[in-house]
Amino acid sequence: MITRRHLIRSIGGLSALGVSTAAYGVGIEPLRLRVTRYHPMPRQWPADFPLKIAVIADIHACDPWMSLERIEGIVDRTNALNADLIVLLGDYVAGVHQVTRIIPSSEWAGVLAGLKAPLGVHAVMGNHDYWVDRIVQQAGHGPTVAHRALEAAGIPVYENDAVRLSKDGRPFWLAGLGDQLAFLPARRFRSTGRVGADDLTATLAKVTDDAPVILLAHEPYIAPRVPGRVALQLSGHTHGGQVRLLGWSPAVPKQHGLRLAYGHVRLKCDVIISGGLGCSLMPVRFGVPPEIVEVTLGRGGPVVS
Repeated sequence: MITRRHLIRSIGGLSALGVSTAAYGVGIEPLRLRVTRYHPMPRQWPADFPLKIAVIADIHACDPWMSLERIEGIVDRTNALNADLIVLLGDYVAGVHQVTRIIPSSEWAGVLAGLKAPLGVHAVMGNHDYWVDRIVQQAGHGPTVAHRALEAAGIPVYENDAVRLSKDGRPFWLAGLGDQLAFLPARRFRSTGRVGADDLTATLAKVTDDAPVILLAHEPYIAPRVPGRVALQLSGHTHGGQVRLLGWSPAVPKQHGLRLAYGHVRLKCDVIISGGLGCSLMPVRFGVPPEIVEVTLGRGGPVVS
């Protein structure tokens, strides 16, 4: 995950390049929006089964950095992709302290209710959604306020659960993992004896036939444990490091010997890590603009960009 020490070190390196560079990283790039497209070819996914997925990760709703108006623009841009389904990968709540207003969950969830896709909109929770919920931290289990807000807005949330969907009569599974960093250090072992709310074994046990599987996991770090039964893992959390220099994200340390920071990684399954939309710890981005990710499986998709 992004650590404050690594992020400060990254920003310090940028500051050495000049005040104008630092100003860009705070005042311009965090407010940009791009669509990043991938066309992976997992061996577990039928080549003659085209499926387009729009991915939204790490909104971190707050004023002034991620206002309701900005979220509305993200919703419109996502809908314009005409994806078969839309997935939300967690961290909907504010992740920085330098804010003028914390946006209530009911407000940002109401805007996200405007997302539309033929196969629906589907969500998982992120670590910040757990961390800001004091009741859940004390109890050692959910659902979080963010979880309830999304479901009240008509968006299903998956925590170690799976749903069987189909397109043109072709079935596939969408599995959603519980958050891997759900409980803050002071609470982790008091109620639960564990760090996360994730249970990969239980999640995949919900898959009851041989249709291909797409796994939603807020943090990418589960990837080395994901079996080849899964075709594609979609993750966020890292923000691409928020500062990315020549393809290197210094704020994201290695996990399990891998730097799972950003982009397309091939392990037992294909893994795509979104750079996300908002900011965590500090309202700065450099080299990794906010993005909506479009993933096309099967033939007929775009070239990776």
